[in-house]
Amino acid sequence: MDKIKNIALVAHDNRKKDLIEWVGWNHKIIVDHKLVCTGTTGRLVEEVLKAKAVEVKDKPPVLNITKLKSGPLGGDQQLGALIAEGKIDIVIFFWDPMEPHPHDVDVKALLRIAVVYNVPIACTRSTADFLISSPLLREKYTPVGTDYTAYTSRKVAGD
Repeated sequence: MDKIKNIALVAHDNRKKDLIEWVGWNHKIIVDHKLVCTGTTGRLVEEVLKAKAVEVKDKPPVLNITKLKSGPLGGDQQLGALIAEGKIDIVIFFWDPMEPHPHDVDVKALLRIAVVYNVPIACTRSTADFLISSPLLREKYTPVGTDYTAYTSRKVAGD
């Protein structure tokens, strides 16, 4: 991971307010990184970061935000692919544990793929606070990956 991280920001509808508030609170740190967002979250993140710059009388930030599709329309899968390609360093995903979602399978797959590729993932505000305040956020970091060679080279029926 380089000093500038690729941070994915995702939130279910009932948690978007929490994520946007969190982004606003951490805007000075967030704008120094590359952001990848799903659906409406990307638009809301962009709005709050621009508003914060005006509020603190900063020059408008040069935002580096990649906006994917909405989660239920494939955005979760797009993000999972980026994780598998090594293009995401951190995932901040405020998901709603109290509400069933039509794309629950995609959500589970996204969480799983982040774990498979050893990508730090925060699903709560406190965990996101710990991640964003880590000194590792501001320096190069090489995560230790898991070697899946035994799995990928295993014999399966029909081989």
